Amino acid sequence: MINALRIKNILSQGERVTLECKKASKGVPNSLWDTYSAFANTYGGTILLGVVEHMDEQDNAKRFEIVGVEDADKIRKDLWNTLNSREKVNINLLYDDDIQTIDVDGKKVIAINVPRADYTVRPVYINNNLSRGTFKRNHEGDYHCTEQELKMMLRDANEAGNDGLLLEYYTMDDIDIPTLERFRQMFQNLHPEHQWNSAEHKEFLTNFGGYTRDRRTGKEGLTMAGLLMFGKGLPVRERFDNLRMDYIDKSNLIGDQRYSDRLTYDGTWENNLFNFIRMVIPKLTRDLPHPFSMDGVVRKDDTLQAKAVREAVTNMVIHSDFMVNGVLKVEKYDDCFVLTNPGLLKLPIEQIYKGGESKARNQRMQNMFRMIGYGENLGSGFPLILNAWNEKHWMKPELQEQPELMQVKLTLHIQNDVAFGSLNDPINDPINDPINLTERQKLILQMFSEDKSLSRERLCEKTNLSDATAKREIAFLKKTGYLERIGSLKGGYWKVKRLDL
Repeated sequence: MINALRIKNILSQGERVTLECKKASKGVPNSLWDTYSAFANTYGGTILLGVVEHMDEQDNAKRFEIVGVEDADKIRKDLWNTLNSREKVNINLLYDDDIQTIDVDGKKVIAINVPRADYTVRPVYINNNLSRGTFKRNHEGDYHCTEQELKMMLRDANEAGNDGLLLEYYTMDDIDIPTLERFRQMFQNLHPEHQWNSAEHKEFLTNFGGYTRDRRTGKEGLTMAGLLMFGKGLPVRERFDNLRMDYIDKSNLIGDQRYSDRLTYDGTWENNLFNFIRMVIPKLTRDLPHPFSMDGVVRKDDTLQAKAVREAVTNMVIHSDFMVNGVLKVEKYDDCFVLTNPGLLKLPIEQIYKGGESKARNQRMQNMFRMIGYGENLGSGFPLILNAWNEKHWMKPELQEQPELMQVKLTLHIQNDVAFGSLNDPINDPINDPINLTERQKLILQMFSEDKSLSRERLCEKTNLSDATAKREIAFLKKTGYLERIGSLKGGYWKVKRLDL
């Protein structure tokens, strides 16, 4: 639960993407709903009513002025009435204590916690106008979402994924047969007795979701997954002219060399996804440490780090949004690998680091890779990467969402973490501080750190939280690695694993 001290601390940190201050002295400002939509569609955030921001003031101590609101009860009532009416906003994301009134030096400030909306309910929009009422947060402002961004959110809300789309007029003639046969050989090596091994190419692709027939219309052809994974280069570029695949090696450069190796569209290979991945992974893994070991009389060259790189490259593909303009890019440097893919994250960053859920955009591609031994750790891919890097005491991988560029970037550092304490940090701890815990969540952590035997019922009494809200917040803190229950519900206790106050 937020209090006066917390508000002062928030303001002392200055403006940021997850904070919005509004004067609102006499009522709910109309611009609040733009911010509600923007926070919900981006990272979530806190809105403070009764605080004036002096934009020209550089000193944080002077930039924010607490002026208070005149009638806090009326404003709260108006907020809830608007949220629940569905006339202004299409969905209410707030719980009972997400709107609080706090006394700050004798002045009433209303704090509104807006969570990031789940991908299944985005976009969050206002005024019953999807095209003009959907906003995003960029730096410290609210901006209209573009048509491309809207379409991306609507596609993501489809649990069936993106890559099953039937591509009219694209047939088996557009498949590069040598590529498909390489895939089939890998599949057969892993599944020698599988009945699909005897199928014709078209039937084989159909079993994997790479070819389909619309029962309603009778139309049939390649799916997005089929063409992108196994298509000839020209049809792939023709249908997906918004997409580029690029590998560039900037390691071991000599003199004024720009790069030491490059893989791009040059006519020497059929530029589909399977070929791209098949060629890129060995380039990345060949310089990783490969300690000598034997499995009986067979030398083992595969390592946890090599598996992690395969996982990372596979994830890059299965989570890409191939309908937006962008580059599927892999960069190799002396001290890191950088993987970039078009699209934004479906899940919050902290949830991805924690693992346990897999929400691939391209589920058919995910299954194709899984069936040849790539990306087989569904829901545990990122913890696998973290564990592999931790084994070598390398710097923790850095996952970044870049909404302004409509892309996600993963940096895999291949260098030791020099920070003494970082080597012993729990692997599944949230990284990069992307979570931005709410003040209420921070308070709950603090209370459990002060009294590890504190019951949920007692927590509710001390904080005025409802039981449902307390359950939700505790579950979140456990899932993100901040809180752990040791022992049984009756005889056990709470362990605070990380306290970010």
